[in-house]
Amino acid sequence: MHALLNVAVMAARSAGNILIRKMVNLDKLKVEQKGQNDFVSDADLAAERAVIKTIQRHYPDHAILAEESGAQGESDTVWIIDPLDGTTNYLHGFPVFCVSIAVQHKGRVEHAVVYDPLRQELFTATRGTGAHLDSRRIRVSGLKILGRALIGTGFPFREGGAELSPYMDMLIKVIRHSSGVRRPGAAALDLCYVAAGRLDAFWETGLAPWDLAAGGLIIREAGGLLSGLDGSENFLDTGHVLCGTPRIYRALAKLCAKEIKAIVRQ
Repeated sequence: MHALLNVAVMAARSAGNILIRKMVNLDKLKVEQKGQNDFVSDADLAAERAVIKTIQRHYPDHAILAEESGAQGESDTVWIIDPLDGTTNYLHGFPVFCVSIAVQHKGRVEHAVVYDPLRQELFTATRGTGAHLDSRRIRVSGLKILGRALIGTGFPFREGGAELSPYMDMLIKVIRHSSGVRRPGAAALDLCYVAAGRLDAFWETGLAPWDLAAGGLIIREAGGLLSGLDGSENFLDTGHVLCGTPRIYRALAKLCAKEIKAIVRQ
């Protein structure tokens, strides 16, 4: 395992342990609302501190981009951190959340970790070496027929979401042309489920870099296709993403071309 990836794994496990301990007393957590349907809790903050402390102990000169504390430092190497993806799920005791950490070097993500502390599932990838779940190599599903595909998504939830109407049109189309749609509520984990073949594709709008950076590399290293909704490479900036097995990715892009165009224009 690459040294940077090893540190990312240690950091993710440290954060995951904190999340599990604090989950026992959810009713005592201090929770603040950052925006519409966007919350931060003591658990998010404590987990983020643990991640940053682990990183800085090994790489004090590296830069940080974290969901709660923002950008710190300047370096060619940037750690992109979501200490708790799925905060709303977590605060309700709904068992779908994770820790997401990516290592970006000169603008390209090179290492990725997504850790589900409840299931103790560790998804990892290093560019050029494949994607793994608990040290076992994973690949996207070989499914080729959209009508048999299980598709993941995330609802637009932030204030002023002008893309809601075309998104709903897209959702209706996907429901009608697939075998089912799921909305678990933790994008980084959804991306890993595509990589592991548990989902055949996924799309969402309005995401942040820390939601996408790690899972995006894991999907690509698992043989999947991933891009912005319009096929572009700037999905970390736009927050719009479409991914899946090669056949299902292309089928969704073709099926929903009109709705995708409307969303991207927003």
